[in-house]
Amino acid sequence: MNELELLVDFHIKADRQGPGSHHDTLKALSFINIDSGKTLKIADIGCGTGAQTIDLAQELNAKITAVDLFPEFLEKLVANSKALGLEDKVTTLEKSMDDLTFGLEEFDIIWSEGAIYNIGFEKGIDQWKRFLKVGGYMALSEITWTTATRPAEIEKHWNTEYPEIDTASNKMHILEKHGFSPVGYFYLPESSWIDTYYKPMQERFDAFLKTHKHSETAKAIVEAEKDEIQKYLKYKKYYSYGFYVAKKIM
Repeated sequence: MNELELLVDFHIKADRQGPGSHHDTLKALSFINIDSGKTLKIADIGCGTGAQTIDLAQELNAKITAVDLFPEFLEKLVANSKALGLEDKVTTLEKSMDDLTFGLEEFDIIWSEGAIYNIGFEKGIDQWKRFLKVGGYMALSEITWTTATRPAEIEKHWNTEYPEIDTASNKMHILEKHGFSPVGYFYLPESSWIDTYYKPMQERFDAFLKTHKHSETAKAIVEAEKDEIQKYLKYKKYYSYGFYVAKKIM
């Protein structure tokens, strides 16, 4: 297996491919004015194995198109949907998030947890906006500074990894610039990093290395994840995922 295939194999065994939780998904949903009398159309972009897709399908009268680049993730979502009797609500689409061909103003809600960084926050909003009805909502979780200043080491790290990292106020300015009115914001608590993402990840390290015979690539993946965990534990008061919910007004 090459590095990308190993990464997919490592993360497919997780409930979530990034920080987040059932509680976070429902909290973001609580900011949206839901019309219970209609069947909503939702796009979940960069869905991974779809923990949040399942949450949305269980909570809403909706038809959800779950989009991801990796077929293995989508296959797991399909299996989970069927097991829970939600297959009529969830359709999957294997597609890059920057190559979507949905219809103009097709969706009532566009959802994306921890994935928009793959094309960039502003680019994602600019590209996906046309698929959203006026009056519809965009709900995005995005890596965000939680303080005005921070130590040089972590600032350098994130500015290298993802130059669009910024404060919530600047992210909201981007939403407003693109015709959205922010209706809700919160940042993910520590439990959404540790309990639902990092601890389960740590529990998979040994089995992953054994399965792949401690190859150099497998070991490099594990070491990179360990380094990410240590950085978070050291600097967690300076950054988190911010969850942004905004209404399209123009």
